[in-house]
Amino acid sequence: MTHLPTLVSLFAYTEWANAAVLDAAAARPTAEWTRDLGGSFPSLQAVLAHAAGGEWVWLQRWSGASPTAPPSWTDAPEPAALRAALDDVEAERRTWLAGLTDAAVAAPHGYTLFSGLTSAEPLGVQMHHVVNHATYHRGQAAAMLRRLGAAPLPTDLIAWARAGSPQRA
Repeated sequence: MTHLPTLVSLFAYTEWANAAVLDAAAARPTAEWTRDLGGSFPSLQAVLAHAAGGEWVWLQRWSGASPTAPPSWTDAPEPAALRAALDDVEAERRTWLAGLTDAAVAAPHGYTLFSGLTSAEPLGVQMHHVVNHATYHRGQAAAMLRRLGAAPLPTDLIAWARAGSPQRA
């Protein structure tokens, strides 16, 4: 679906945008982290833990594992703990990405869902899904932050490009 350098770039953008949202959430008063704001994920904690857990799950699948549940660190994490766990996932993913080829990205990759059902799509499609999933849930978190009085977050892909496409380390 896409060549590897584009996917590597999209994951660098995802890391940058994730960091911005996590920083904004961590800067809010502690009570706001778990405040029920309604919606499919009721709090900043819930939506950001779900998004980070999803990144872990997909990386595990791409690495040949079949997790049967999200990681335990997604159960009511504090902002700093969630950030540390996501930093670990992102570092592991950067290492994994460094070993990929365009041929691997184009090939179907099988995995098992939590339900036990199996599926397979081209790896590149799955990778696009993870980037899109992160963007979707960052949008939910950004809306929550706005409802809590925070300033708007510039996390669009074009904002990352205008900032010089910074990489996280």
